[in-house]
Amino acid sequence: MLISLAFWLKEAVVERVLLIVLIVEILNSAIESVVGRIGDEHHVLSDGAKDMGSAAVCISLLLVCVTWIIILI
Repeated sequence: MLISLAFWLKEAVVERVLLIVLIVEILNSAIESVVGRIGDEHHVLSDGAKDMGSAAVCISLLLVCVTWIIILI
């Protein structure tokens, strides 16, 4: 949905930011899959890896919000 909005607005910045979000989402999914595949036992480093992936997604979504605010102002 956001990608279609980016093409509708024809803003190169928005397209790049949305591409960054998609890449971060894919990397987060890869991290969670690898951590889940290695083992089911609880480990501090596994939790840290999942938390850092989720934090990267959160930061990229905040970047989208800031970009939209800048464009609208």
